[in-house]
Amino acid sequence: MYSRVTSLTALRTAPINQSLHSLPVAIFQVGRDGRITAANGPFRALALGGEVPEGHTVPWANAHPGDRAAAELAWRHASERNADFHNEFRVWHRDGRLVWVRIDASPVLDQMGSVVGYAGVAVDSTEQIAERLLLSRLLGVVGTSSDAVLILDRNGAPLFANRAAEDLFGVNESVDLVRDPSVRGLMQTIRDQVPRELIDSPVSTQWSGEVSFRGPDALERTLEVDLIIHRGPDGTVEYWGGTARDVTMRNQVQRELLRQATHDALTGLPNRTRLLRGVADALERVRGTRRKVALLFLDLDRLKDINDNIGHDVGDALLIQMANRLAFATRPSDLVARIGGDEFVVLCHDVVDEHSALELAERVRASLSGNVMVRGIEVEMTVSVGVALAGADQIERHPAHEAALALLRNSDEAMYAAKRRGRSRCEMFTEAMRTDSDDQKQLAVDLERALANDEMTVVYQPILSTHGGRVMGAEALLRWNHPVRGQLLPAQFIRLAEESGAIVPIGNWVLEQACTDTTAWIAAGLVDRTFSVHVNISGRQLAESDFAERVLALVRSRELHPHQLTFDFDEHTISDTAVGPTRAIQTLKRFGVQIALDDYGVGVASLTTLRQCGATVLKLDGTIARDLGGIGDDDPIVRSIIQLAHALDMQVVAEWVTAADQLHRLRILGCDMVQGYLLGEPACAKTFVSRAVARAAS
Repeated sequence: MYSRVTSLTALRTAPINQSLHSLPVAIFQVGRDGRITAANGPFRALALGGEVPEGHTVPWANAHPGDRAAAELAWRHASERNADFHNEFRVWHRDGRLVWVRIDASPVLDQMGSVVGYAGVAVDSTEQIAERLLLSRLLGVVGTSSDAVLILDRNGAPLFANRAAEDLFGVNESVDLVRDPSVRGLMQTIRDQVPRELIDSPVSTQWSGEVSFRGPDALERTLEVDLIIHRGPDGTVEYWGGTARDVTMRNQVQRELLRQATHDALTGLPNRTRLLRGVADALERVRGTRRKVALLFLDLDRLKDINDNIGHDVGDALLIQMANRLAFATRPSDLVARIGGDEFVVLCHDVVDEHSALELAERVRASLSGNVMVRGIEVEMTVSVGVALAGADQIERHPAHEAALALLRNSDEAMYAAKRRGRSRCEMFTEAMRTDSDDQKQLAVDLERALANDEMTVVYQPILSTHGGRVMGAEALLRWNHPVRGQLLPAQFIRLAEESGAIVPIGNWVLEQACTDTTAWIAAGLVDRTFSVHVNISGRQLAESDFAERVLALVRSRELHPHQLTFDFDEHTISDTAVGPTRAIQTLKRFGVQIALDDYGVGVASLTTLRQCGATVLKLDGTIARDLGGIGDDDPIVRSIIQLAHALDMQVVAEWVTAADQLHRLRILGCDMVQGYLLGEPACAKTFVSRAVARAAS
């Protein structure tokens, strides 16, 4: 290709000859006065719009009026100093296009070394100037944006920061932006929170979420980040770019508005709306388990007399004092609410039976009763308490919100029964226990024959990618089709299986069935090779001396890759210091079987255990993130756990996802995968895979 340098070199020593006329490069010569002495066809077509007599015009004769004066001035400055001449101007062409023309010319010398004119070339620079103008305008818009705009190289060193970014991160012209710790701290925070699936993706990806950031002023902020990870054709990261906006104040306002909508203005306790939501959630969590939920309905006796005789201000002060006493009289896990003028309700989780519920109610009643000093006035206080208990049977028969209302009505009726029987007492709403010790013994006998009678089945609940909704795996869940009691969930018989030792053959059967079904799905092309089936493993299974060898033999016989099998261990099992279980876990992980720390957040595992357990997946217990997107404020806890897991190179699965708002918050907080009734109920192998195919098709 004929270069611009070659053209200028040739034109400095000779006028345009016939051979140069045939070149596709636009070439021209001018005299000392700037008028054209020679020009080839491409130059005339580009800059002059056709044939123009030589010696009668200048190269910019057809320039846009706004550019002509600037060209004249540039020519005068260059010719007076015998310097190179460079100029850009616009030309209207006959087809109606406005074309940018760039001229580069150098002095032509005679044999004595005197300048006799100029020779140069012209090029169509419309596209380059358009891009330059667009970039300039974009930078102008971005520079004045209130959002911080950052572009970082693959190592996190800033390539560009607008004024908002400089203000947010405390950088200025005297600060080395590349080495500034606040920017690098933000980069590390984003790396820790972005799902591993996006970090490891071979193609360019986008992510939006919230990150916590401590700026140079040492204040903790919440930043809403829109991130782009741009990769080259070879898959390597070329740059990180995006915007960040400080949403700390917005989130605080939203939380305050939400708090006002769900809390009592006088006492600051949760109100009726918050209570019913909490009861419904508690009932959902006891679905299929032996745990129970208790409601204590408290009514302050003769509060109306206090308001009428002493004053409403004293009555309000009394209510505030009663609220404080209730907070100290109940357990940290209990929810205390005020739902009416003199009515308080306590939601108690994990209540064993009626006796323990009545003991708790009596302790609360005693703590609120007696002589109370309110603004210098001694008031004799008594409380009537009604108690209602609910278990899995209530939630199985009714939706959670209906069961919550029914439980509240039952406790209210029990409270009125206490008032009818003399006040200042506790009464239980009558409800018989579902099972007794004889039933449990018979159930243990039936369990011994359940496998032989083909009463056990495995159902699968999907585990989906938070970003994209792809089916990443499934958790294999055991069901017992009891010939008399109907279908029983594991919580109703697993304890018996552990005590009797039946858990080992049952667990091995579940593992074999899960591997068999997974092999069939993969062979039929219904799931891909990244699919992994999650199987719960008990401590007694893990203690078997040949457990690891049998698992690896099973994987080979089913032609599965070890990573397609994920074992879920609870914190107690995975932190067991016994040599056998520890060696088995290490062996399985070394061969590629994935290890998941199940139900994280409800046990007592230390950070050291989390770091040393060797798990590749952390399954966040549903109780930790149950209020995300709703009335709770679990964001900081959930965000911290996710960031910690990502820093330890672990993927995070959130369990018990039951609401769209909860799913949305988990996506923003960077959770990798989700599981719960919102995304899919447990189903048999055939139904599960048909739903998975339907989801992929949609």
